[in-house]
Order: sequence, then C-alpha cells, then structure tokens
Amino acid sequence: MTRFLADENVSHYVVERLRAAGFDVTAISLTNPGASDSDVLATARRDGRILITEDRDFGELVVRQRLEVQGIVLLELDRLSNVAEADRVAAVVSTNVDKLSENLLVIEPGRARIRPLLRR
Repeated sequence: MTRFLADENVSHYVVERLRAAGFDVTAISLTNPGASDSDVLATARRDGRILITEDRDFGELVVRQRLEVQGIVLLELDRLSNVAEADRVAAVVSTNVDKLSENLLVIEPGRARIRPLLRR
C-alpha cells in the first residue's frame, strides 16, 4: 500500500479525499506541528512515506541537494477550490500510484508531470 505524509500546508480536504480513496495518509500537522522542512523529510524517509506538499522548497532540497525521500507529490493548485483540489489530487495519485516511488510528481490544474529523483 502506498503511504503518504501530508505537509502542514496540504488541505485537510486532500488528506481526507486520499484516505477515502484507500490511501494511508498521515498529516504532519497532527503528529508534529511546526516541524522544520528537514524534520518533515526525515519523518517521511523514516516512515517510508511519499511526501505531499505545496512547498516548492522541498523540490530544492530533494532535487538539487539530493536528500533522500521515498517520493514527492508537489501540488501547484492554488487556483482551485479545496474540494476541486482534493478531487484533482486523488485522481492523479490514483492514476499514477505505480510511478510515485523515487519520483517527483507535480500536479497542476491542467497537467501532471513526473520527474525521477536523482540519488547520490
């Protein structure tokens, strides 16, 4: 089963919609509120979870600095309502579930892009 860690900036609508779709989702806002980016990455890595975030800084940490993580889903859906965002994320994640590990998935309103994460 694919497991996710939702960053604090991810809407609870997204978390609940993914759970309703059968995914195991932990919200950092409930388990470790105020955690630094490095602590969030460490938690995702330790627990073998794919990070879901709206924070582009994680792309910098993982892609450029090559910090280890199971995978990242970056949400760039600011223009959508919370419900529409949750539906979009659940649809794209469900369609691409077999491609999430070791990749960066960027979800936008009209497209989704997958890029491999480089390892050290």
